[in-house]
Amino acid sequence: MAPMRVIVAVVGAIIFVVAGVAVAANVFSNQQVDFFASGTHQFYVWCAGGKDYIATETGNNAEDAQIKLYNENKTKGRSRCWPVWQARIAG
Repeated sequence: MAPMRVIVAVVGAIIFVVAGVAVAANVFSNQQVDFFASGTHQFYVWCAGGKDYIATETGNNAEDAQIKLYNENKTKGRSRCWPVWQARIAG
């Protein structure tokens, strides 16, 4: 009877671990797709010596939107601010 309980416990643990890995892989996969997708992207704009804020920008991908937002801040005299990508906003 005891060996059967051990086998059931091991199988249950393996199923639990496999399910956790599958969920984690799905979350990271969606973030990668969103980063390279065109649309509206949300950024946390970190400003050295100033107020940080949240901003959105459209672009062909997150990098394109980030550069646009950075250049926009630079023209406004906020050259010490850097946008950090958070997510793509569904729309």
